[in-house]
Amino acid sequence: MRIAIVAPFRPGVETGNRVTARRWARLLRDLGHHVSVRPEYDGRPADVLVALHARKSSRSVERFRRLQPGRPVVVALTGTDLYPDLGASRRARSVLSAADRLVVLQPAALRALDPAARAKARVIHQSATRPRGRFPHRRGAFEVVVLSHVRPVKDPLRAAAAARLRPPSSRLLVLHAGAALGDGAARAARREQARNPRYRWLGPLPRPRALRLLARARALLLTSVVEGGANVVSEALACAVPVLSSRIAGSIGILGPAHPGYFDVGDTAGLAALLARAEDDATFLARLRRRSRALAPLVSPARERGCWRRLLQELSARGRR
Repeated sequence: MRIAIVAPFRPGVETGNRVTARRWARLLRDLGHHVSVRPEYDGRPADVLVALHARKSSRSVERFRRLQPGRPVVVALTGTDLYPDLGASRRARSVLSAADRLVVLQPAALRALDPAARAKARVIHQSATRPRGRFPHRRGAFEVVVLSHVRPVKDPLRAAAAARLRPPSSRLLVLHAGAALGDGAARAARREQARNPRYRWLGPLPRPRALRLLARARALLLTSVVEGGANVVSEALACAVPVLSSRIAGSIGILGPAHPGYFDVGDTAGLAALLARAEDDATFLARLRRRSRALAPLVSPARERGCWRRLLQELSARGRR
């Protein structure tokens, strides 16, 4: 089967959609399909279109429908698709109606869909693998990592603000890897680093290096305002790294509602309290680590590959009817 994946992304920036598109291409090739990945559908013949982000891929979906009539379209819904595009973008809703199947990255996303969209939605958790090797914690510091670009939807400096509330005796160090996107983003991160000894902005890192940084961390911090289902949470689970996350649907759908590491969106004091507990209470940190290990099967590549196999079989069976 010829599968065209379209994933809008900024040139030279390692976005979540770009990571997801590359991983899906690899998994689909493992299943024996011919796969292309491009920012937009280029008109070449394909048996299936897989489009990431309904609103941003709307023109690609329209063009595929015009040039490849009757062939199936799968639309994968990411963070801003669900929160808030479905309520605010007529174009996004139109693409959902046109799709034969929808993919969401965690089950809580189904609640954001109307009944018609929910009926054709399939949950496919994003998979991840731990980097090879041993990654011991750094001595003399309680390192936690933020792996996100510096842009408003990520609330990127929330961790730095929480770190400032820790007492002088704390060994906390926040390492933040990610590109600066938008006017003033780099300036804001550098200014924070200059006045906050507990925060270091590392800028964009090659993905293997970022994963090694995560694997050695005491915890991952996810401070986002919205997520569809963050790749980095899957990566933390694969690495058995504890997760402290804002209480958002995209994380609750992966970690579960009873996860002990949540803080409210934008709650600096709440995050600081969680960081204090993680650093000072070895039992609490071990509990978070056990939870990551327990959830690791959810993000296995074999599981994700199997979900795609079943989805494509559904589409093939539909085409034969």
